[in-house]
Amino acid sequence: MGDEMNTLIEPEKGKTKFIFFSGKGGVGKSTMSCATAVWLARKGYKTLIVTTDPAPNLGDIFEQEIGPHIRAIVKVSNLSAVEINPDVASQEYRERMVSPLKGILDPKNLDAMMEQLKSPCVDEVAAFDSFIEFMDDPQYDAVVFDTAPTGHTIRLLELPSGWSEELDKGGSTCIGPSSSLQGAKAKYKKAIGYLQDGAKTSFIFVLKPERSSIIETNRSMEELSKLGIKTNSLIINGVLPTEAATDAFFRKKKAEEDKMLEEIKHDFVLSELQYPLQDTEINGVDALESVASYLFDNRKVNVRHTPETVQTASATIRSDKDAVRRLLHPANGTRYLFFTGKGGVGKSTVACAASVYLADQGLRTLIVTTDPASHLQEMFEQEVGSVPAPVKGVNNLYVARIDQKVALEEYRKRILNSVKDQPKEVMKSVEEDLNSPCAEEMSAFEKFMSYFELEGFQIVIFDTAPTGHTLRLLELPNDWKGFIDLGTLAKNTSAETRNKYASVIETMRSRDKSTFIFVVYPEYTPIIEAWRASQELKKQVGIETALVAVNYILPEQYGRNAFFESRRRQQMKYLQEIGPRFKVPLFLVPLLDHAPEGVKNLRDLAKDIF
Repeated sequence: MGDEMNTLIEPEKGKTKFIFFSGKGGVGKSTMSCATAVWLARKGYKTLIVTTDPAPNLGDIFEQEIGPHIRAIVKVSNLSAVEINPDVASQEYRERMVSPLKGILDPKNLDAMMEQLKSPCVDEVAAFDSFIEFMDDPQYDAVVFDTAPTGHTIRLLELPSGWSEELDKGGSTCIGPSSSLQGAKAKYKKAIGYLQDGAKTSFIFVLKPERSSIIETNRSMEELSKLGIKTNSLIINGVLPTEAATDAFFRKKKAEEDKMLEEIKHDFVLSELQYPLQDTEINGVDALESVASYLFDNRKVNVRHTPETVQTASATIRSDKDAVRRLLHPANGTRYLFFTGKGGVGKSTVACAASVYLADQGLRTLIVTTDPASHLQEMFEQEVGSVPAPVKGVNNLYVARIDQKVALEEYRKRILNSVKDQPKEVMKSVEEDLNSPCAEEMSAFEKFMSYFELEGFQIVIFDTAPTGHTLRLLELPNDWKGFIDLGTLAKNTSAETRNKYASVIETMRSRDKSTFIFVVYPEYTPIIEAWRASQELKKQVGIETALVAVNYILPEQYGRNAFFESRRRQQMKYLQEIGPRFKVPLFLVPLLDHAPEGVKNLRDLAKDIF
């Protein structure tokens, strides 16, 4: 399999190869893409690795600062890296749009144009602009893309068709004057052409041997196929080594994994490569070289590690269950709970277990997902739509999801109804605004805000998208100000929207009404990403973290062998660091020997946690 994978990633002489790694959050895309980039660079190919994830961790993996401008990786010749920063990309894009008009427009009109370019689309078009910049640069032999979780990657790749329609209208658009963007339209078309060309581009999905990961990969491959993009290969990451399954708990877990591996073989007619779970986390160039040797050189080596040292007091770390119960229950009216964190930490699992626990306490509870790649329907084993529906088998519990298409249709109807008595030219202008890609994001946020207006629920739980996208969701309305104030939509709805947003943010800031819970597992990357996001939430939105849920805690009575003792020492080391860093109560969530799907499993897990 190594040789087949090598063919997919090695460039032909004189041609640049683009290698995309995608998958559900937390499956190890960044590790696999970084290992691939290191291998290519060591083979003598001039290589660039680009991350499009709003919560990037390339700097943590390579153990050096990277940032929004290309930087050489110190310990690897031929290798450079860049983390696309949406804020930096957006500012550079605005400057680029306005620059040709300096000296033509007066300062007042220039300022007005800069304000208008604070539309929700600009961040996305700017990110895509940065993204394709690296697909049109002949100085690299290979460009490796470490993408955001799949739902957001698909959205990024779908966007150019929406922008092309927007530019065809002519005049001023929400992403800038169409006359300035005709060259960009050609660039978007060229980039999509590269993505559809199997000789230039390889698309590799990383997944874990878990049902939610398989479902998400299947769904995403179908979406890519609609865009004419072919998936070339799979890397199945984190496969439990047979020799580590030395007791009933881990033998059961291994048997479930083996079933999932058979399912992957059956469902995907693709070449695949398995990478085993390691007894330590993978950071630094030496560790990445070990991964690369395994993947591409058929050398079955494990990542070397330094044994963790922990204080014996670590064994006494326990959940602060009284504080957790207090912060989950309503104190004054409805309580809003937000479960967020890096992709793959188990946010949905913990959020669903909490929803069952609270409903069983007699509290009328609603759980809503804002994640475009959510798997709540698998967790509850029933369809989940945009209208809250009762969960079978749990009194007092209701479930819903923000369906982008439904939200946009509802938004369109409401806006058009508000201008039905206006002159035809106003109606036409509003319809054009509603066909812009901006309307989609605005409709999703308005739908999110609508759940704060629902009556009859004592608890509303939000199962959110991965951290970078959650922060974007909460910061967006500040960016819309110019678009709303200057565009035709705002003449009818801006005051109402701003008042709603102010009320929602005030509710989210209130410790009596809202509880923000970061879900992590005890490894460096999810902890540091959650901590950075918690600092950003406090700084940008004024929201403070209330709890940290630590998932996948190894059971004390099982896994008593060298492999799991190494992982247990690592977990204890990080458990000692989480409390002092966040300074909030913790609650621990055990690793399970089965997928926690279905009401019975969620109820059992809730008893363990709460």
